[in-house]
Amino acid sequence: EMPAGGEPLRIIPRLEAAEQAAAAGLSLLSVRREVAARQDHVRRALRHEPRGHAGMYGAVVVRGAAAAEGAHLAALFLHCAGYSAMCGHAVMGLGRFALDYGLVPAPTRPETAVRLRCPCGPVTAFVPWDGRRSGNPVRFHSVPAFAAATDLAIDVPGHGKVVVDIGYGGTFYAFLSAEQLGLDVCSSKTRDLVRAASAVTEAVKKQFKLHHPESEDLAFLYGTILTDGKDAFSEEPTTNICVFADEQVDRSPTGSGVTARIALQYHKGLIQLDQTRTFKSSTTGSLFTGKAVKATRFGNYNAVIVEVSGEAFYTGTATFTVEEEDPLKHGFFFK
Repeated sequence: EMPAGGEPLRIIPRLEAAEQAAAAGLSLLSVRREVAARQDHVRRALRHEPRGHAGMYGAVVVRGAAAAEGAHLAALFLHCAGYSAMCGHAVMGLGRFALDYGLVPAPTRPETAVRLRCPCGPVTAFVPWDGRRSGNPVRFHSVPAFAAATDLAIDVPGHGKVVVDIGYGGTFYAFLSAEQLGLDVCSSKTRDLVRAASAVTEAVKKQFKLHHPESEDLAFLYGTILTDGKDAFSEEPTTNICVFADEQVDRSPTGSGVTARIALQYHKGLIQLDQTRTFKSSTTGSLFTGKAVKATRFGNYNAVIVEVSGEAFYTGTATFTVEEEDPLKHGFFFK
């Protein structure tokens, strides 16, 4: 158990079915499809009640063939509604986990680069190491991040026309200020923010077609991030709330969301390379930082590599039991 910024992370050190699928030569995206089709009861049992809750999140560590091409490990990301392509807070936790559990053969002091293969592509975490154990903060370098659309007019039922940006940081998010929806990201009730963000997500899905340069498996809108509207560079934190999957609320500032938001700000000329911004979660007050560290190309997009930094902490180790005669053995989802 290893939350980052308050967002849960339940690490599954090994899932035999995932490693078998990887050993058969499947890509990590294909392994994700295989696990979803044949082993989804594992996700449900460990994410849903009574072992989890509606906000639970997790990662499956995949070793062997899927972690080829220079990576120390691969990972699948699990939430209460399914599977993600990227998760920044999980990368922070997995970076520490990889060092502490011996998945990196020769860690170096004072910092070790941990190479992960995520469904969206390769990601590198940089983890403090004192020779005995890992530490914080953990930073990571993203896959190429880009602006998929800016100033896009969307008709949201119950709210009328709003203007959104769509950014990619390993997965796609819609961004807009909560003010456009008559809300304040810092003071409005969370349930009102969740309902409004979910309405935006559904409207964008119906009115805008996403494209990913490498795989249509990655061309899906993961959620909506409501902001305080403070997109221009400032030393002061900017606050946001991320609502993803089936109205799941991120307790952290959202690592892949920070990545996508930095890419949008860079695209709009609001920040420059190596200008660090601080992002604050409206739910817990936790902080991540982010900066664009390198300009690149990704398909037809001008993109950036983004560095995101935050803290992940161990909170416990759990052993769960599934009794075959239990009618609720694979969990249930209650909102």
